[in-house]
Amino acid sequence: MFKKILAATAMLFAVASWAAVDANKATEAELDSLKGVGPALSKRIIEARKQGEFKDWADFMHRVKGVKDKSATKLSGEGLTVNGQTYSASAPVTRNDAKKAAPAAAPKAPAKP
Repeated sequence: MFKKILAATAMLFAVASWAAVDANKATEAELDSLKGVGPALSKRIIEARKQGEFKDWADFMHRVKGVKDKSATKLSGEGLTVNGQTYSASAPVTRNDAKKAAPAAAPKAPAKP
């Protein structure tokens, strides 16, 4: 009987360790528990979150310095979510992101006298 209780408890902890960690709700310790998130990144996430909850991954990546497409993919694979959503490289581009991605207009040639 004791072995069954011990096994059930071990399974409960194993399932809990694979649970998703939401960037909007996680404590600094929960963020640190993710592979790829150290004390510096968890502090940046907490500081950015003070401005308000992250709307989506694009908002998270824009506000947390050092998190780009590649690192967002890795963090999502380790269990980090934003509003319960995992990161997808094909995430829709927000209007602000589209403005940044737009190419700059070519400079006009000076008028000839």
